[in-house]
Amino acid sequence: MVTVTAPTPDADGHTVSPDAGALVVDRRSGKMGVVMGHVGTYVQLRPPRGGREWDVLPEDVRTPTPTEELSAKVAVANRRWGR
Repeated sequence: MVTVTAPTPDADGHTVSPDAGALVVDRRSGKMGVVMGHVGTYVQLRPPRGGREWDVLPEDVRTPTPTEELSAKVAVANRRWGR
């Protein structure tokens, strides 16, 4: 299950990392990723269809647009059905 949780600033204005399982977009590369966890100051992302994880700073992730989110969910569903 892929959920969407936007990174939000805390009371001091610092970016708070999204929770594991959140669907986000890496602003640097434009790639969509699911948050797998956190290591140090980095957020670990993995492509929605699976693959190799990569690290990104919390301020470099954003919430996907509705179109991006739907596209990622369709890709995951298609993989399940072998398409």
